[in-house]
Amino acid sequence: MAEVRLENVVKRYGGFTALPKLDLHVNEGEFLVLLGPSGCGKTTTMRLIAGLEEITEGDLLIGGERVNDKEPKDRDIAMVFQNYGLYPHMSVADNIGYPLKLRGLGKSERMAQVRKVAEKVELGELLDRRPSELSGGQRQRVALARAIVRRPQLFLMDEPLSNLDAKLRVTMRAELKHMHHEMGITTVYVTHDQMEAMTLASRIVVMNKGRIVQLDTPERIYSEPADLFVADFIGSPSMNLIHGQIAGGTFTAEGISLPVSAPDRAKVVLGIRPEDLQISDASTAPIKAPIFALELTGESTLVTLRAGATQLCARGAADFRAKMDDTCGLAPRPGGRIHLFDPESGLRLPS
Repeated sequence: MAEVRLENVVKRYGGFTALPKLDLHVNEGEFLVLLGPSGCGKTTTMRLIAGLEEITEGDLLIGGERVNDKEPKDRDIAMVFQNYGLYPHMSVADNIGYPLKLRGLGKSERMAQVRKVAEKVELGELLDRRPSELSGGQRQRVALARAIVRRPQLFLMDEPLSNLDAKLRVTMRAELKHMHHEMGITTVYVTHDQMEAMTLASRIVVMNKGRIVQLDTPERIYSEPADLFVADFIGSPSMNLIHGQIAGGTFTAEGISLPVSAPDRAKVVLGIRPEDLQISDASTAPIKAPIFALELTGESTLVTLRAGATQLCARGAADFRAKMDDTCGLAPRPGGRIHLFDPESGLRLPS
C-alpha cells in the first residue's frame, strides 16, 4: 500500500490549462474516487499519477518518493481501463499471468498465482478461453485479475464499468468493494457515475473545471454539499434548487412558502432533496402546484410539480395515484434537510 500526494500540480496543454493547481492527498489503503462531468480534469489527474502525462508544474509523490520523472513501469501501479486492454491472441490465463511473465516467474509458479487470483474473480473455469469468447463482464474481470496478480502498491481504475450493462455494473461494484476490503490496496478510481462513487468510495473528490470543489466522505458529500454544483450533481434525482428570498423566517418563491431558520436575504437558493419532501394536502401544503410528471420506479413514485418556472421532484409511495395537471401539495418531511446557497458565489450558507 502507498499514499499518494499531488502538491501544487499544474497541467497545461499549450495555452490551455487543464489543472490550474491541484493539491490532493490519497491516504494509504483508501478507495478514493475522482468524480465529475466530462472535461472536469479527473482523467487527466489519473494519467498524471500513472505517468502517462507529464506534470507541467508541481510534485507527485507515491509512497513518499517523488516520481515525476519515473516511467509508468517503474511506479509499481496497476491500471484497469474501460476498454479492458486484453491481448486477443492470448488465453485468459496468459492474459492474467502476463505481468508475472514479464517479471521472469517460471510457468508453474505463474500458473499457481493465476489460478488463485482467477478464483477470486470467478474465472477459474474460463482460463483456457480467449477474450473473444467472453462476455463484457468476464473480460472486465480478466482485466481486474491481471491487475490484482501484480500485487501493486497502487491501483488506478479509469471508468472500468462504463461498458457494462446496468445489472452487471451492480454485480461488479460489489466485487470491487469486496476486493478492496480483502486486499486493502490504495485505489484511485475515475468515474462520472455518482452511484459508483457513492457505493465504492472511502472519500470522493468532486471536480469541476480542473479544480477540487469538495473532498469528503460519500455521506457528507450527499448531506452537506459545499456549493450549488455539488448539490445539483450529486443525487438521483438531483436536489431541487429554488431561487427565491427570505423575509421574517419564511422562504418564498412562486407557489412556494417555507419556514426557514435563516436571516433575511433578498436573493437565495433553497435546496431540498426529493426524499426530504412528502406529498401533502394541497389545501394546507406550503408548496402547491400542478403535476408535471409521474414516474413509477418500482419502489417509489417520482412526482414532479411545476410551480411557475420551477420544477420540484418528490419521492412518493409506490402506490401513489394521481392524474397529470392535478394540483398536488408538498411539504418538507419531518427530519428532512433544507439547504441554503448564495446564488452569486454558489456556496452553501451556514445553517
